[in-house]
Amino acid sequence: MREKFYSGFVSLVGRPNVGKSTLMNHLIGEKIAIISPKPQTTRNKIQAILTKPDFQVVFIDTPGIHKPKFKLDDYMVKAAETTFGEVDAVLMLVEPLGRVLPEDENVLERLKRVKTPVILVINKTDSADEEKIFKTTDIFSRLYNFADIVPVSALNGKNTDELMKVIKKYLPEGPKYFPDDMVTDQPERQIVSEIVREKALRLLRDEIPHGIAVEISSMKKRQDKNLVDIEATIYCERESHKGIIIGKGGAMLKKIGTNSRQDITALLGSEVNLQVWVKVKKDWRDSDMLLKNFGYDMKKI
Repeated sequence: MREKFYSGFVSLVGRPNVGKSTLMNHLIGEKIAIISPKPQTTRNKIQAILTKPDFQVVFIDTPGIHKPKFKLDDYMVKAAETTFGEVDAVLMLVEPLGRVLPEDENVLERLKRVKTPVILVINKTDSADEEKIFKTTDIFSRLYNFADIVPVSALNGKNTDELMKVIKKYLPEGPKYFPDDMVTDQPERQIVSEIVREKALRLLRDEIPHGIAVEISSMKKRQDKNLVDIEATIYCERESHKGIIIGKGGAMLKKIGTNSRQDITALLGSEVNLQVWVKVKKDWRDSDMLLKNFGYDMKKI
């Protein structure tokens, strides 16, 4: 008798910087989404695939839901919202603060519009005591009828096995959507651009990261050796920011390139010759044309 196989889609939602990408990377067992301490690091929906002998889960990491200031922000919030009704379950991530933040209330209001089962995931339990976790569970359960509530720590993996058991309950019987060895639907070029952006996010001052985008203008493998030549451009909104990104004597740009090269080499499995430039595109976050050029196309959501 053929054993049943279960498959489905699960989105991760929540306010910015609550740990969605960290949790997804941990559940998959590979780094799929970029991570930084800065809010709004994730800008696009990112699909990551976990395949086991009896089930397959397609996780969708979404941008943090926040109050839009630019057209880019509108794109990010819409990208997150469109997943709510298209998946088999939603993971709403919060922190064990013992209170509900206005951003959390905003997410809950948006979730009330759909009938999809919502699992409350209380993340970052490694940074809170039991009383705070209990208080957070109590206050959120009064605001929304969650299908399940699971406290975890994406950072150290605590209770993530239990979370996977809960997720599996909501997967319908169905086929594999992706091959066993596939862990993401992102093109390599997109992942490479995100790696460069992640390193910039981690190294630059707070006022710059939201105003940068990365474009891979060329990515070619040499025929005579195991080496990939990559040309990347970091776009910023101001001339003053350009100087900061380049750094004194080009030191900051060199550091971004060196840190990026390590992750890109691991991703591609080959040596990498990475060249990085910086250009100014004023107010690109409010330009429909430039947003589309950088991969943030509202029509594709």
